[in-house]
Amino acid sequence: MTHTKIAVIGGSGIYEIDGLEGAKWQTVDTPWGKPSDAILTGTLDGIEMAFLPRHGRGHVHAPSTVPYRANIDALKRLGCTDVISMSACGSFREAMAPGDFVIVDQFIDRTFAREKSFFGTGCVAHVSVTHPTCPRLGDACETAAKDAGITVHRGGTYLAMEGPQFSTLAESKMYRESWGADVIGMTNMPEAKLAREAELCYASVAMITDYDSWHPDHGEVDVTEIIRILTGNADKGRDLVKRLPALLGAARHDCPHGCDKALEFAILTRPEARDPALVAKLDAVAGRVL
Repeated sequence: MTHTKIAVIGGSGIYEIDGLEGAKWQTVDTPWGKPSDAILTGTLDGIEMAFLPRHGRGHVHAPSTVPYRANIDALKRLGCTDVISMSACGSFREAMAPGDFVIVDQFIDRTFAREKSFFGTGCVAHVSVTHPTCPRLGDACETAAKDAGITVHRGGTYLAMEGPQFSTLAESKMYRESWGADVIGMTNMPEAKLAREAELCYASVAMITDYDSWHPDHGEVDVTEIIRILTGNADKGRDLVKRLPALLGAARHDCPHGCDKALEFAILTRPEARDPALVAKLDAVAGRVL
């Protein structure tokens, strides 16, 4: 048994969390480069917390240039055990309206310009992402959202697009009608895959800002309207986060879904054939098995 340390990755509109005791911005060096920003650490209701603004304060990183590997490594290096991803998304479902939250449980990854793994030549590993999010964390996020009075939907498929442009009408209709996606965003991949490689429990909270471009009554995405909804969602998101410590508790037991043992049988490269330089870079992410 270890101690819970909750990491929150804040998406568009969420650049801090409220009420942290002993709050300080901490610079973390990683072998994968610099994270998106310094990481805000402190305690909330006696539970250690870490907050990382995914796009950096001032929103300086586009979806394709977010340093995903450095971000996940830095959180692991700080001793985080559970990662809550907050991100702005468009909706493909009438019932999932702007201002609602969705606890995502599946992804379709359409990104193509990002490094998607910590492993590679010299140390090959294959982790399962059949169920890419942690149900235990999802339960906590759902409960926190309901307690905060947020309209929340449990379960949904997140279509991760490269961006930074929004979808064409044809793409939006295809993702919705043929592919069965529920929400669309630009940042949860490869973030979720990397969290699994780092043996971190990961939950995704999609904060809906718009109906993408498929909806006949809403037309193309209106950025000014998105910003208005985004502001309200950010307030709701911070309210959700402040309820998580009490729900997750200080004592951290093994994940019942095996998220924290994802690398148990994943590394295929024989020890004598492993690249020492790559193994050294994996010290935080895979140190438990290496």
